[in-house]
Amino acid sequence: MALCAALPLALAGCRAPPPRVSAPDRSAPPPAAHELELGSNDWHGLVIVPFGSVLKDVPMALHEVLLFRDDGAADNAAAAAECYAADAPAPLFLGRTPDEYVLCFKQDRLSRIQAAVLLPAAEAEAVFAAACAAWLRNAGAATPQAGETACEGRDGAIRFRGRLEQEAESTLSITLDDAADP
Repeated sequence: MALCAALPLALAGCRAPPPRVSAPDRSAPPPAAHELELGSNDWHGLVIVPFGSVLKDVPMALHEVLLFRDDGAADNAAAAAECYAADAPAPLFLGRTPDEYVLCFKQDRLSRIQAAVLLPAAEAEAVFAAACAAWLRNAGAATPQAGETACEGRDGAIRFRGRLEQEAESTLSITLDDAADP
């Protein structure tokens, strides 16, 4: 047996010892609160790097996009940002791959994330109400009123603004901003 320990198993004609099998761990820890929400109504999965991160730290390939604003109320912060879309599929939002997923950088630092998903008109209002209620609950704010089409609040250092635009297909969009960014 000492020969087996000194030489590689194949050269000594020895068999490998049977693998050790341990009892399965039946007490798996429960998932964190945000993990329960991911893929459902939680927007936290859209934040792939912390706000303030530099462009080169984003872990996916990006290409620059131009955003056109047709409303006269576009803020100067949004106009000054350089925005990029992902070359790969975006992280899931509301259990779907967003139709729009844009990361915006101001002075080469992440300052805004915008995402939007298309929803069938018949379910859009219910999906938006559930999502908004979850966002506000996580932020410690009051629940929304039925029929609202806008939802905003602050969760830690992130401001969120969601809205529902209803047409033939409804668009639920969310904008996340670094709360420290004026």
